Amino acid sequence: MNRFPIVGLIAAVIVLMLDQLLKFIVTGPLGLDTLAGRTIDLLPIFRVRFVANIGVSLGLLNASSDAGRWGLVALTGVIAAGVLIWMLREPNRQDQLGLGLVLGGAIGNILDRVRLGYVVDYADLHFGEWSPFLVFNLADAAITIGVLVLLVRAILVRDKPAATVSVENGNA
Repeated sequence: MNRFPIVGLIAAVIVLMLDQLLKFIVTGPLGLDTLAGRTIDLLPIFRVRFVANIGVSLGLLNASSDAGRWGLVALTGVIAAGVLIWMLREPNRQDQLGLGLVLGGAIGNILDRVRLGYVVDYADLHFGEWSPFLVFNLADAAITIGVLVLLVRAILVRDKPAATVSVENGNA
């Protein structure tokens, strides 16, 4: 019997709300979107800076035109719908959680692209001048963590099959 994916749905809502709140803070009160090149160093290895991301991960599928923008909205919308359907059918709570993280992050980035034409990125992890990642946001981090949860569970954790009832010699 499938359990209603309450864990996944709660995770998706929390990720979506936090993602949109942080993006609002970066572009609203902090105004980093209007202050070209301004950064805020939070830790020696982490700073906040505004980047208008018109593509997707690693600069792939650059959507510099309206057709590209709406194509990415449609593509990510289809992927998000697939994740939601999978989550609704998934009985395992850990997988539901991973799917919820992916769903919340995807919806957060879709909302940006629909409203603004780009995704608000702001998190810059760096070690001196070396930045191992592109500037990202909470939605991107949630998607990455959700996919890692699903991969670890698929590769390393095997669910045990349900015990079968033995009907030998009249014993049940």
